Amino acid sequence: MATRSVIPFGPQHPVLPEPIHLDLVVEDEKVIEAIPQIGYVHRGLEKLTQKRDFNQFVYIAERTCGICSHGHGYGYVSATEKLLNIEVPRRVVYLRDILEELSRIHSHLLWLGLLADAFGFEALFNHCWRLRENILDIFQRTCGGRIILSILIVGGLAHDIEDSELHAICEKLDSMRAEYQVILDTMMNDLSVKSRLCGVGTISYEDATELSMVGPFAKGSGVEHDMRSTGYGAYGDLDHFAPIISTECDCYARCKVRAEEVLQSMDIIKELVAKIPHDGIGGKPKAKVVPEGQSHVLIEQPRGEAFYYVRGNGTKYLDRFRLRTPTSQNLGGLVKALQGVDLADVPMIILTIDPCISCTER
Repeated sequence: MATRSVIPFGPQHPVLPEPIHLDLVVEDEKVIEAIPQIGYVHRGLEKLTQKRDFNQFVYIAERTCGICSHGHGYGYVSATEKLLNIEVPRRVVYLRDILEELSRIHSHLLWLGLLADAFGFEALFNHCWRLRENILDIFQRTCGGRIILSILIVGGLAHDIEDSELHAICEKLDSMRAEYQVILDTMMNDLSVKSRLCGVGTISYEDATELSMVGPFAKGSGVEHDMRSTGYGAYGDLDHFAPIISTECDCYARCKVRAEEVLQSMDIIKELVAKIPHDGIGGKPKAKVVPEGQSHVLIEQPRGEAFYYVRGNGTKYLDRFRLRTPTSQNLGGLVKALQGVDLADVPMIILTIDPCISCTER
């Protein structure tokens, strides 16, 4: 009879970009059970609604996570505008979604570089992050910041982005596409990569839906769930949108979904730039108290569906802000994916799930 042992994995580990801790129950080299423990970086951000008014809290929401910064600010201001019954100009809506798609490219390139580094492909890691620098340079030119953009305000944007700059962004994306395609072909067609990812960390479509998995983690198991399909923001003005899915249900499938989403985001940005209205971004709304009531929105972050809830109490402060991140939705799937795998495959499986603990623990 095999002896069971408990092996701690994380929060410090060479392949982990995030401080996640797992207690792995193993028999010989097989993982029988994975028990996640979070709480290392809890910062009490939601509590700060009682000390920062609804406009000041935009900057707090953005700092939930660096990689998902714009998305968190976008979700928060959208929920607050819904509560305040503020309708923003269509140009603002388009610009927010363009920045969100740029953030998706930025997030996926960062992830792909980390995955390559975990395989020992240091040159590929450098190329991925070199391409990612182009996106950060765009953020710096258009928003002022490279990671925390701080262009969002409740009711609009802090400043406009000129049409000439938007067309320059499209030209830069066109120049990136050819280089990215080479990276994609190198990574996804390499036999050593396939040997580490194909058939590993398998989760069936039925398990994915039962565990309410979201994002590329779910799309890799054939789940066609993407909040952009609902047409929120400017996505309803796209000629066609369909979530990228794969039915292999393994680590390789999740990598393929993210890799192809980069190309899809480039196409979405170009179409939004071509269709962007010229009605201006309006002025900054006058300060007002937040009415009693509540509202919520759902948006598609790079890692999947994110939920934002706000509640007013008749003062300039929110009574409650609540955020549910994609990673908190996917923890059940993470545990499922690790059951029965070889201990050596654990780092690869976690990386293909791409957990964001900063978002989850806030």
